[in-house]
Formats: sequence, C-alpha cells, structure tokens
Amino acid sequence: MKLPSAAVAASLVCLIVAPVLAQTPPVPAAPGTVPVPAAKRVTCLATTANLKGQDKRDQMQLCMAQARVDCLKQAIDQKIVGEARKSFIKSCVGSDGPEP
Repeated sequence: MKLPSAAVAASLVCLIVAPVLAQTPPVPAAPGTVPVPAAKRVTCLATTANLKGQDKRDQMQLCMAQARVDCLKQAIDQKIVGEARKSFIKSCVGSDGPEP
C-alpha cells in the first residue's frame, strides 16, 4: 500500500520535532498567554521536502504565510500587543527571518 506523501511528511515531522520539544525547557509565558511550540516552520519544510525549484519556493511561501496568520490570530486571541506581539509571532512561527 502506498502512503500519501503528506502523511509521510507529517510522520517525519512528528519523529523529528517530538524529541526536540521534549528536551526544550519550558519558557515562562506572560500572564494570560499560552506557549506555542515553534514547529510551524519545521512543518512547512517537511511538507515541501518532496518538491523542487519554484514549486518548492511557492509552497514554502504559502505555508509560512499561513503560519504567520495562524500565529497572529493566537496573539489577538491572547490580547498580546506591541513588541510582545512581534516577539510572540516570531517565536510561534519558528523563523528568524524571511523564508529561503
């Protein structure tokens, strides 16, 4: 039986991310915030692993944009504003800058 590539990619992400997150000490959260693991970028990388060239770049950009929107929604729900919001979104997405 042939598994869909998305299922394989998701399984790989779980195998890679779980041990890393298990070793990471918890970060103290600001009052009222819920800590979010910075695995969204890793997920995007894993889901685009089987693509090449422009297709890979396009899908990576779309995935990262969606990750940023998801993190922004979380920040809004948690009423995080200003520099704290910028920092939260950056850590939520798991990106130090623009994607490759």
